Amino acid sequence: MTNDPRPDADPQSRPKAKEARAGQEPFASSEYTSHDGGTSGKRRFRKRWWITGCLLSAAALWLVVSFLSFADRVASMRPPADPRADAIVVLTGGQERIEKAVALLEERRAQRLLISGVNPGTTARQISARTATAKDLFACCVDLDRKALNTIGNASEAALWAKEHDFGSLIMVTSAYHMPRATMELVTAMPELEVVAYPVVAEELQLEDWYLRPQTIRLLLREFVKYTLARARVSTIGLPDGG
Repeated sequence: MTNDPRPDADPQSRPKAKEARAGQEPFASSEYTSHDGGTSGKRRFRKRWWITGCLLSAAALWLVVSFLSFADRVASMRPPADPRADAIVVLTGGQERIEKAVALLEERRAQRLLISGVNPGTTARQISARTATAKDLFACCVDLDRKALNTIGNASEAALWAKEHDFGSLIMVTSAYHMPRATMELVTAMPELEVVAYPVVAEELQLEDWYLRPQTIRLLLREFVKYTLARARVSTIGLPDGG
């Protein structure tokens, strides 16, 4: 009977074959591990981008909804039918605002008026003449604030003035689009103060159909950005010292 010439038939060759296969297994295993690691890394990368995209989309949607809500709030503002308070504060920025505030004082809606943000070169006599206000009324019941340079300053000076005169409520007179930010700043400066909003709407703005007017849209967008930034500041640090 002849011996089988195949190498497998040699009993001594079997352990060597096993050792060879055993020696190859780690290399094969590392190849699979490297391939799986690359795939896993790509999946993590895609997942990060997907999460980032979702967050950015959510933030963009929030901004759009917030702006539409802000614009609708401004467009729907109307002066109260019977405003009453201890005093009136009007923020400069247009003669119409001052005229409305003076008219409220003449109607005895409040005891006293503060015109905040007056140019240092403007005199009380000039304002009285421009608004056709009686000199005696202006002399007795109107105060001028020349320190405020912005809305924060308006709020700080109005709060100090209200505390000095022990006023617990104020009629706030300013433009409708400016009212949300101005009211927020004033309440932040003096939380215990009751604020009665008296918005002034310029006819040329035509807020009823603001979405059809590029100029009005730009104005509302600018004010919305200022309001959003001010709101973030107020919620974190409040009103800056020194206004």
